[in-house]
Amino acid sequence: MANFNEQGLAYMREGKYEEAIRCFSAAVEQHPDDPAGYINIGTVLVAAGEEEKALDCFRQALKIDKKAAAAYYGMGTVHYKREQFAKAKDMFERALGLGLDDADTHFMLGMSLWRLEMPRLALPYLQRAAELNETDAEALFQLGLCLATLDYVDEAKRYFEKTLELDPRHADAYYNLGVIYAYKDELDAARHMFAAALEAKPDHVFAGYGKKLMEKRLAP
Repeated sequence: MANFNEQGLAYMREGKYEEAIRCFSAAVEQHPDDPAGYINIGTVLVAAGEEEKALDCFRQALKIDKKAAAAYYGMGTVHYKREQFAKAKDMFERALGLGLDDADTHFMLGMSLWRLEMPRLALPYLQRAAELNETDAEALFQLGLCLATLDYVDEAKRYFEKTLELDPRHADAYYNLGVIYAYKDELDAARHMFAAALEAKPDHVFAGYGKKLMEKRLAP
């Protein structure tokens, strides 16, 4: 079964969803009492936009093993995509409680809490996600946003800068650094950051407004 699952995961990474499902289905046929095949099929179906079918697969996995943490994680991703953030939070909490203690689970739980407008509760999960995967630019950026919302401005600035080290074209990181510099009354630095955001993303409306505002304030 491991070979079918491994082959299926390789196909999934290549975006070959039909081939992946064939492999995972073979794994299920070979070992129907192992939840991994169902979880893997569900994961492919989520990627392919077949959310309801994916939920059925995750539920089937949980019938086999009610402690299948990855099945709860998979259900959480579907609820998150549907903007059902309270349900998503519950699923990610269950996955974490069952031992799925990885960067993705912490990140998605943190993001669910963030979207529920609970930044103080989201913060430790986003921090843990960043600790577990220091090369995930988006995790660092979202942590920066959460810190900024909680008025930890200097810490937020550090994470926006780390985001740009990993992704020099991250327009929103430049924009938020611009906001911080404007807040600190460092107007020229703010203008530079807003300009950098526009260079990375020319249709960034807020950066365009921020740049014009800084230019107006800097005018003699």
